[in-house]
Amino acid sequence: MEKATPKNMQFCILCALGMILVVMGHVDEGMLTVGGLFPYYSFHIALFVFISGYFYRAQAEERMGAWLVRKAGTLLLPYFAWNFLYGLLVCLMRAWGFFIGNEPSIRTLFVEPFLSGHQFLYNAPAWFVPALFLAEAANLVIRRLLALVRIRNEWVIGGLYLCLGLAVVWLSQNGYVYDWYRIPGRILYMLPCFQMGRLYRTKLEEKDRLPGWLYFGILLAIQLILASTCRGLAVSAAWCNGFLNAPFVPYLTAATGIAFWLRVSRILAPALEKSRFWIYFGNHTFGVMMHQIAAFFAVKAVFALAAVLTGGFGDFAWESFYTDIYYFYLPGGLEQFKMLYVAAGVALPLLLCRGLDWLERRLPWKLTKILR
Repeated sequence: MEKATPKNMQFCILCALGMILVVMGHVDEGMLTVGGLFPYYSFHIALFVFISGYFYRAQAEERMGAWLVRKAGTLLLPYFAWNFLYGLLVCLMRAWGFFIGNEPSIRTLFVEPFLSGHQFLYNAPAWFVPALFLAEAANLVIRRLLALVRIRNEWVIGGLYLCLGLAVVWLSQNGYVYDWYRIPGRILYMLPCFQMGRLYRTKLEEKDRLPGWLYFGILLAIQLILASTCRGLAVSAAWCNGFLNAPFVPYLTAATGIAFWLRVSRILAPALEKSRFWIYFGNHTFGVMMHQIAAFFAVKAVFALAAVLTGGFGDFAWESFYTDIYYFYLPGGLEQFKMLYVAAGVALPLLLCRGLDWLERRLPWKLTKILR
């Protein structure tokens, strides 16, 4: 993911808010769905693809080799470094009786990241990183090919990408997107969302001046119509399935969800423009994407330790703790404890990033840069 800069506070906030939505989605905490009108899984992955498209630079088309090397260094290198470390963690945890994730192998280390990204589970949300790299690379190649026939109009490219996206949704609905086919499926699903970001920056941003009451009123009206006529708006971008409605609906809900939080971010920007936290968070969403599940596990481990030491928490499900990464212990069944996991899912990865910053300033080599 491209990093927003302090000079673009709106997108720093948008990146941070988007990652909070991702964390809440993994905890099944619906606080920010606006009463269920904007389900996280209807747009939050599209939001990060949109942000990447917003920061796309046409100059990359002139030096594709340099772009691929740079992107591999900023996206794939840290991903595979952490993937290796999480593979080691799986081995260590198995020695302690945990049966979560697959053991390290050539396939789980280098192939599964492109097929599923869920090979070790502790870093499952980071499936998005190699998928985004492939989508951005595909965008670059397609643009170079279109330039050969003098097609450079962003609206035409957007129409082409939308047709490809609609095709892959239809193919998924008919059972053709699975296993190795998921790789091109993810790419084609992401391309229209990527182009949304490009179109917003080059064509729409300067015209985005509707008053808030009208802007949000239109979005809420669209969502109410969709909620009352569709069979659920959430989809699975990770598995490229779960498309229950007409092929255009996932892109419509992606656009409305992005538009909603884009305006919220603009409203918040003046109040938070000097916030070091939001700037840091917005520039370190990779860390939260990579480590949030491990942070959830850390919270459960604390509850498990407390249960052993105090004899309390009698409803703690030990078998699930050892076998199910998505088990969330809620003391007394209180849903409010989900917010503890949300806070940890954001705070602990950011603290890890701060620790890497500290090491980088003190080590004579820059090994820590590989991990970020």
